[in-house]
Amino acid sequence: MAQYNGYCVKCKEKRDFEGTVEVSKTGMNMAKGICPVCGTKMNRILGKAPVA
Repeated sequence: MAQYNGYCVKCKEKRDFEGTVEVSKTGMNMAKGICPVCGTKMNRILGKAPVA
């Protein structure tokens, strides 16, 4: 798992989270993980470029 930065809608703050990269139905790479403070699901769109 890699470290990503995203916005938690429940905490209303940017947080670093451990996540995995998944490809959505539209072909976008997305980092998905859990907020370390409140446990809410977090997503970060990484774009269509290949992820290394």
